[in-house]
Amino acid sequence: MKIHKIAVGYLKANCYVLEKKGQLIVIDPGDEYDKISKIIKDKEVVKVLITHQHPDHIGVLNNFDKNLVLKNPKEGEYSFGPFNFEVISTKGHTDDSVTYYFKTDNVMFTGDFLFKETIGRTDMPGGSMEQMMKSLDKIKTYSNDTQIYPGHGMSTNLKYEKTHNYFLK
Repeated sequence: MKIHKIAVGYLKANCYVLEKKGQLIVIDPGDEYDKISKIIKDKEVVKVLITHQHPDHIGVLNNFDKNLVLKNPKEGEYSFGPFNFEVISTKGHTDDSVTYYFKTDNVMFTGDFLFKETIGRTDMPGGSMEQMMKSLDKIKTYSNDTQIYPGHGMSTNLKYEKTHNYFLK
């Protein structure tokens, strides 16, 4: 799977375009659709995934066919085109935060739940430090070599976070 990362908007939110066998999944189309569309070109988008409903992650969602958007996903396994992934409820930053884990490629897209060396804010409406800690306990159970692609900033891996992220120690 090829992963395209595009930092969009004034908050530089990470939008990801995943590519496999000529088909695409778009994660968190927050802004600057023109940048995203340059990656999409004429390829088929099979699904649009949202990690949470903050404007910097859904700003250009209306540029996509509404039937492509996976709305309010429940925890569990999903398949669209050549993509198979798990939805993990990772409440804490918001009460609708989810993480997408692609087991075959050992990558997860965490939105604003988990960043390199820190976690997302829990002091805004829908946020909860108690829920955040429960979600972090879930993520700790995944393989140390799992690559983490957050909603802002640089990617990391679970082993690094268990050593360098105060909240995962």
